[in-house]
This record gives sequence, structure tokens and C-alpha cells, in this order.
Amino acid sequence: MTKSSNSTSWIQILKELVEAYFKSSNKKSRTWHQHVVPYEEGWAVRREGNKRITSKHRKQSTAINKAKTIAKRRKADVIIHRASGGIRERINYD
Repeated sequence: MTKSSNSTSWIQILKELVEAYFKSSNKKSRTWHQHVVPYEEGWAVRREGNKRITSKHRKQSTAINKAKTIAKRRKADVIIHRASGGIRERINYD
């Protein structure tokens, strides 16, 4: 085996190891899905997985419009909840 082909094989092996590392470390990324949820005396928009709310609104329709704006920008879903907490509707902007 010549020196150039030997170094090429090591480069290929190194490249495969780096790719395997990045594939394995690329765990599930967070989503940008927006939830419209009941909050205090009104409604709130909350990103999926967040404890903190994005915005508060007096009316559900206003919260839905805000969630739609964010979801369209991020190519995500809007999940609209009922006052009881159950899911009423899901809108996909994928």
C-alpha cells in the first residue's frame, strides 16, 4: 500500500467517525409548535415544551392569531385547547 492511499483511508475513517458522532449526538430537537391554552382569566400562547408563556390574551381568538403568526414563520403546528384543557383543533403550517 502506498503512503497516499494509506492516508486516504485514514481520512475516510476519520470522516465516518465524525459523521457517526454527529448523527448520534443529534437527539430529538425541540419543536416550535404553539399551544393556545387557558391561562388565569384569559388565554395564553405557549411553545411546546416550555413552562413560560409566550403571550397572554383576553380572548381566545387573539391568542389563536398570535400562535398562527409564530407557527407560520417557524413552519410548525398550532394546537388549540378547550377551556377544560382538552385539544379542540390542530392546524399544521408545515
